[in-house]
Amino acid sequence: MINLIKKNRFLILRRVSQISLMVLYIAANIWGLNILVGNLSSSKLFDVIPLSDPYAVLQMFAAGALIATDIIIGAVIIILFYMFIGGRAFCSWVCPVNMITDLSNYIRRKFEFNKIQKRQPASRNIRYYVLALSLIISFFMGITAFEFISPVSMIHRGIIFGLGFGWAAILIIFLFDLFVLKNGWCGHICPIGGFYSLIGKFSFIRVHHNHENCTACMKCKEVCPESQVLFMVTKDSIPVVSGECTNCGRCVEVCDDEALNFSIKNLKRKYNEVN
Repeated sequence: MINLIKKNRFLILRRVSQISLMVLYIAANIWGLNILVGNLSSSKLFDVIPLSDPYAVLQMFAAGALIATDIIIGAVIIILFYMFIGGRAFCSWVCPVNMITDLSNYIRRKFEFNKIQKRQPASRNIRYYVLALSLIISFFMGITAFEFISPVSMIHRGIIFGLGFGWAAILIIFLFDLFVLKNGWCGHICPIGGFYSLIGKFSFIRVHHNHENCTACMKCKEVCPESQVLFMVTKDSIPVVSGECTNCGRCVEVCDDEALNFSIKNLKRKYNEVN
């Protein structure tokens, strides 16, 4: 039991984080508990600290909307947090869609669907094209383009206020990731993930690979939703530098050799140089 918890410690913590946030939003809506009020696009913490989705704010800016000061402050707070601390952690520690895509990928591995589809038929750069296109459409049409169709917002609002069409979004993403494309939504299409990838590359908290401990079992690449960021496995002792890493910790959990672990960027290298 202890070993099972150890092997899933970050997964458990991520689910606690995601579900706790949902509970707080629901509690604010149903019982008026003002700890976290609003939704993932715009919230208030303790009814004082504004928190805003910077990607949504960027769409508003492109659309020519007048943006309130507290929304701008909220966006800056979120940007600074993920830029220097969280990296792309929003996708694995906050976003409710992650629970759906993780389930799809678990089933794919369990039934060995990945062996059938040996090559990914789509580029991971699609998310950046969608990101750019959403801003262009927002500019020319005067609307927050992606917010209107965002499954993330749809599912999140659905969980808080009643699912409605949220069920359809859940089912579509689940089936798409299960039968069409491995890590399809989060790893290839979602522009929110693309946005946090761009700012997350500066984060100080990184997964670090220790080449000396690695036995090339490749369990890390099997479970990683962004396996391309682990290019250094079996080759070099360096941290994951790509902003596309979601800091989910799955690679750390499954590594029996302790070749992967979280560290503060550059701190481990300086320690090794001194010793």
